[in-house]
Amino acid sequence: MSNTAEIEPIPFSTTLHVRDTCLCLHVQRAARALARRFDNAMKPIGLTNGQFSLMMSLNRPQPASMGSVVNVLAMDRTTLTAALKVLERRGLVKTAVDPKDRRGKLLSLTDEGMALLSAALPIWVRVHGEVDAELGGDVERLRETLALVK
Repeated sequence: MSNTAEIEPIPFSTTLHVRDTCLCLHVQRAARALARRFDNAMKPIGLTNGQFSLMMSLNRPQPASMGSVVNVLAMDRTTLTAALKVLERRGLVKTAVDPKDRRGKLLSLTDEGMALLSAALPIWVRVHGEVDAELGGDVERLRETLALVK
C-alpha cells in the first residue's frame, strides 16, 4: 500500500452500517455505561466495579488459584496481577504460595477485604436491581445470550 491514490474511500453509509450493526461496538458501549454506573455507585466506599468483581471472585470457602480467577473474570494473568497489586497494597487481598505447586499463587480476601465486600454488596444489589428493572423483559435471556460469546 505504498500508493495511497489507489485506496478506495469507504462510503459513509458503510460507517453508519457498522455503527448501527456492530455487536462488538454495542456490547462495549453497554459495558462502559454499566461500568461507569457501578463505579459511581461504589465510589463512596472506595471501590471500582472491577475491584468488586475481583473481590467477589475471591469470596470462596478455600483460597482461589490465579487460573480459576482468570477463568471467572475472562481476564489475562498480567491484568489480574496488576489488579491484585492494588488490592494487596490496600490490605484487602492476600496471596500465598500454593503448597501443591510452588509456582502457583493462592488468593484470598483479608478480613478488611471481606468487610469492604460486605459493604459493597448492598450497593451492587441496589444498582443491579435498578438496571434489571430499566432493561425490563427477559434479562435472564440476555445473560444467557451474552454467556454464549466466547
